[in-house]
Amino acid sequence: MSDTFAAPWTLLVGSSFAFSGLFYHLYQEKKKEIVKLKEIPKFQPDHHLLRILKASPQHRLQYVAVEGVIQPDGEPLASQFVPKCYGVVQKVIVQEEWKVWNATRNTWTNKTMNKKVTNNMVPFSLVSPGAYLTDISVKVQSPMEASGDFLERVHQQRKYAQGGVVDAVLDGLSGERPVSKDVQEEMLKVGTPLTTFGEVVLEYGEGIRVQPPRDGRTYVLMVGDHRSFIERHESTAGWWKVLSAFCGITGSAVLGGMIYDASKGQGGRRN
Repeated sequence: MSDTFAAPWTLLVGSSFAFSGLFYHLYQEKKKEIVKLKEIPKFQPDHHLLRILKASPQHRLQYVAVEGVIQPDGEPLASQFVPKCYGVVQKVIVQEEWKVWNATRNTWTNKTMNKKVTNNMVPFSLVSPGAYLTDISVKVQSPMEASGDFLERVHQQRKYAQGGVVDAVLDGLSGERPVSKDVQEEMLKVGTPLTTFGEVVLEYGEGIRVQPPRDGRTYVLMVGDHRSFIERHESTAGWWKVLSAFCGITGSAVLGGMIYDASKGQGGRRN
């Protein structure tokens, strides 16, 4: 095998083993993360959690997971666009797409302008899934401070700008031309299963709330129950493992082929 022909294959072997090592490292890191996640105590809004809090120092659990179903503490928010759609957190994003004349490149380029984001929220709590009596609930404090993808897109609409000849001429003179207006609404809907990771505190009486941890750990809100949350992390770890094995096998196969061709060529020269 000539050096010119072998160079790309050598690069492929090196890249395959490098990516295999990278993916295996990511797999090991994800496994460690999963172990730590499973060590976090998990509760539901019930009398068991209430008893644990009453027996805990300062009636406080520093970092635990609480899973439940969303219930508004008062009147829920109504969707601005979807009938009979109610939630406790709402985000409405309105933005315009314009074309702006670029004199340097002598062409029109897209630009997002006049973006407006409106956030609304009402107090809400978590109750046990399937519970008929809601005497025990956990208030969710400061949800907008939490990380996690917990808002669901319930509406998206794009309206394209329409104009006549006069508008086109004026747009050309100003160097700006409206293209479209995008409206998007996201909500955390009533009745959604939610898992929170944070600090749980017993309030006066028997009220319970979950809030951002004081020790600096991440306050997390995740749609779904605790089991599905762990399963998503395990699925990611599985993909890193598969990719690591695939790259390793590919590199080994190509390397084996190169060694075989090299030994075959040496044998031919000896004959």
